[in-house]
Amino acid sequence: QVQLVESGGGLVQPGGSLILSCAASGFTFSRHAMMWYRQAPGKERELVAHITTAGRSTNYRDSVKGRFTISRDNAKNMVYLQMNSLKPDDTAVYYCTDGFNYWGKGTRVIVSS
Repeated sequence: QVQLVESGGGLVQPGGSLILSCAASGFTFSRHAMMWYRQAPGKERELVAHITTAGRSTNYRDSVKGRFTISRDNAKNMVYLQMNSLKPDDTAVYYCTDGFNYWGKGTRVIVSS
């Protein structure tokens, strides 16, 4: 059974940091590029970051470049999202996904003072 389980969300003040984690199981993780998406209240889901199978290449949406870092550990079947200098506009539910068939249930991030 395929599972993607996100963790690490929570309430953080503007300028703060969080690390999101995603534990994958039930599929050959190392063969899948992985992504983080987010969905803010009342908005469409949007791609935040992408990492290739071996982690050699990453891409980010413009609004998070220089602040967020996606990484993965294929030995542990984990993907991470380091989020720094958080802004209220980063408030959203963050999802881990392979971009096709596999999605987690999300972890909520609230950036507020």
